[in-house]
Amino acid sequence: MQVQPILIVTRDAGLWERWQLLSEAGKKPYRGVDLQDVLHWKSMGNHLVIVDMALLKQSNAQDGWQQYFDGLRVLVLSAHMSDAEGQMVLAKGACGYAHTHLSNDALVLIVNSIDTGAIWLGRSLLQRMLQDIEQRLPVITESDWARLLSVREKEVARLASTGHSNAEIAQQLLITERTVRAHLSSVFEKLHVDDRLKLALKVHGIQR
Repeated sequence: MQVQPILIVTRDAGLWERWQLLSEAGKKPYRGVDLQDVLHWKSMGNHLVIVDMALLKQSNAQDGWQQYFDGLRVLVLSAHMSDAEGQMVLAKGACGYAHTHLSNDALVLIVNSIDTGAIWLGRSLLQRMLQDIEQRLPVITESDWARLLSVREKEVARLASTGHSNAEIAQQLLITERTVRAHLSSVFEKLHVDDRLKLALKVHGIQR
């Protein structure tokens, strides 16, 4: 298996030690201590980066974050997550936003997910964004996005795209969460999306 390089940008020695565990999942961690290291990383042709939100706050250069994130797959980890902070870092070009102290298994999952092109958000922020999309944009005609879906898959897709959790979808449709997951897996495959945000954009005609 090819070892993939990943830049970890933090001034916290404890976090650096913790996040180095990514080496057990096929990653090769390199340490950065400021945003200039991100630019150097990009110039070397690399693309996968984890940035400590505490370092971003210390930089006092919010207007310039986008120039550092552009063209990279950046995951921002924060010890004090909030929807407002998550929206801000995503608007600056980050691909993921999660908690600083999440489990190693969860960190590996998120890093692999954003590396494939997915966007990773906390559940609260994701639901807020999906609900905002639903309020602002109409659902386009079914023929444009659901021709290959079964009736039940269409129902699951609609609910998932408006911020409902698997448990809520299961309760509303009187099916099990396992069945919901199976339907969503099929929907993602048929519509060529890999997360709920992209599903919502597809349903509302923003992503083709």
